Amino acid sequence: MKDYRMFINGEWTTARAGTTRDIINPANSELLARVPEAGPADIDDAVAAARRAFDSGPWRSITALDRGKLLFKLADLIRQKSDYLAELDTLNNGKPLVESKFDVTDAANCFEYYGGLATKIHGESLTVPANSFSFVVKEPIGVVGQIIPWNYPLLMAAWKLAPALAAGNCCVLKPSELTPLSALELAAMIKEAGFPDGVVNIVTGGGSPAGQALTEHPGVDKLVFTGGTVTGRKVMTAACVDLKRVSLELGGKSPNIVFVDADFEAAVDGALFAIFVNSGQVCSAGSRLIIDESIHDRFIQAVVEKTKRIKLGPGIDPETKMGPLVSETQRARVEGYVEIGKKSAAKLLIGGGRPGDKKFEKGFFVEPTIFDNVDNKSEIAQKEIFGPVLCVIPFKSEDEAIAIANDSPYGLAGAVWSTNVTRALRVIKQLRAGITWINTYHPTYNEAPWGGYKQSGFGRELGTYGLEEYLEIKQININLDEAPIAWY
Repeated sequence: MKDYRMFINGEWTTARAGTTRDIINPANSELLARVPEAGPADIDDAVAAARRAFDSGPWRSITALDRGKLLFKLADLIRQKSDYLAELDTLNNGKPLVESKFDVTDAANCFEYYGGLATKIHGESLTVPANSFSFVVKEPIGVVGQIIPWNYPLLMAAWKLAPALAAGNCCVLKPSELTPLSALELAAMIKEAGFPDGVVNIVTGGGSPAGQALTEHPGVDKLVFTGGTVTGRKVMTAACVDLKRVSLELGGKSPNIVFVDADFEAAVDGALFAIFVNSGQVCSAGSRLIIDESIHDRFIQAVVEKTKRIKLGPGIDPETKMGPLVSETQRARVEGYVEIGKKSAAKLLIGGGRPGDKKFEKGFFVEPTIFDNVDNKSEIAQKEIFGPVLCVIPFKSEDEAIAIANDSPYGLAGAVWSTNVTRALRVIKQLRAGITWINTYHPTYNEAPWGGYKQSGFGRELGTYGLEEYLEIKQININLDEAPIAWY
């Protein structure tokens, strides 16, 4: 058990009110750590530090090349401590250690990618109908408030901080109150790398009051939020008061479409990975399996048989394939939707409860669960469950598959499985979603934009698109005429 402090203006600090929060291992309910519980006064301190660093600190005069070098150094420090960071995320979040190791590698790669991109921010010269040298430059927005979720604790911190810092902004990052530990360890590496005081501030606490105070703070120029759609609306409402810039990456209920000509075994494995990785706690999870009715029975039988072999357990056990949910509250939410599914016309094929073995009783485990013949209009098909619950929906024709896929308030992700390239491309182009795959599910890259359509939010993370989200655009005009304008 470790007592942590927040990171504000380059210093470690407790909450002004002296309040703390216990951080629990979701696999066994044991106390992992204790962290400060920030209030509005702590948010004031963090924003003030970021404002000083941006408005009058050395960060304004540091070259893009040197910003990039700091990000490279941070990536190296993450790699040096990768085993420790992976274990910490597993203990804090519950996911299998092998998944956490991938996350840590991706986080290091993300800082490195944006370290290289820091010197690639280009403007534009314009040809205008006057004797003027006119050009466009891109500048950092200022102070950015960033709120991240609990499903990818370190990786989401990297996705937020790396492009913002590469662009020259200063940040106040609030990790989830459930999983703040790796973000605080990252703060120590930020200090070790040599970032000036106040450029990155990491505050811990709940959505209220800490998150609310950050979203409402007049010293923040832009808000970036990843999380649920309900909270996303609140963030957007708060931003409206003083017209902050906003980027939102919200929920999903993503379709995973399997056609009759798909590679059968690959599609079965893809259907499982799409929903059960990270215990289904993934915004882009393939939670709706839309399957050609001509192969439905054989395909679902294969999916169920493989699901039976998924080994539940604490993420720290190398044999574990699916860990617990992140908290008791999250488990109750998932169980509530499972009960709704049981009362519907859908057929429960497997799972639907907690594992019976006593070794699981102190953790927040839920069995991998599959409902068959789900009505796409039903609650379990339309609401984001954010857990290991798969809804199977048969279809008769290509057009029907597309209609079902798009009949959702969300538009984050989706996939198509078919060996017919023409069909696969034809269908994928018609999906109203920002992240799509053909004959795979979930892999994404720092080079590619991440974000959704409809109620899955707006704005993009990663790639050059993610960098643009943290830049203002300014036009500059230089009059080349000797004589002044004689307007009056």
